[in-house]
Amino acid sequence: MKNIFTILLLSILVSCGSKEEKKKEFEYNRTQKEVKKTTATSGSSVPVDLENKGIGPITSVDFSQDIDQNLVAEGENAFKQKCTACHMPERKLIGPALKGIYERRSPEWVMNLLLNPTEMLKQDPIAKALLKEYNNVMMLNQNLSEEEARAISEYLRAL
Repeated sequence: MKNIFTILLLSILVSCGSKEEKKKEFEYNRTQKEVKKTTATSGSSVPVDLENKGIGPITSVDFSQDIDQNLVAEGENAFKQKCTACHMPERKLIGPALKGIYERRSPEWVMNLLLNPTEMLKQDPIAKALLKEYNNVMMLNQNLSEEEARAISEYLRAL
C-alpha cells in the first residue's frame, strides 16, 4: 500500500512540474514600410508605431510648436467628463495611462480612436492588441465631435 501511495504521489509531482511558457510577443505585418517596433516604457507588450494613422476621418494633424492652453482647458474638461472612468494620465486603470501617448502613437491614430473606436478595435492591429492587453474591455464611443477630439488631443499633449 505504501508503494502504491508513493508511486501515486511521485507521478502527481512529476506531472505538476514547472513548465515554462513563453509569453507571445505581439506581431503583425504591415504592407507599408517597416516601422519602429519597440516595447513602450509603460510595460506594454504592444509596439510603438508612429506611422500608423488609424482608421477614421482624420488623415492629418498638425500640432503647432506651442501648446494652446485654451484648447488644453477644453480638452481637460471633456477628458474629465468622458474619459476618467477608464483612463488616468499617469497610471493604468481599465485602459492605458495616457501621459506620453504621442511617444507611442501618431496624433492621427489618437484622434481616430477617439472618433471611431468601434472600427478601430475591429480593424486596426494596434487597437486590437491593446484591446487584448486590457482584457477585451472595449472603448466606448463617446460620440465626440472633431473639435472635442482635437481638444482632448491637445490636453493629452500637455500632460
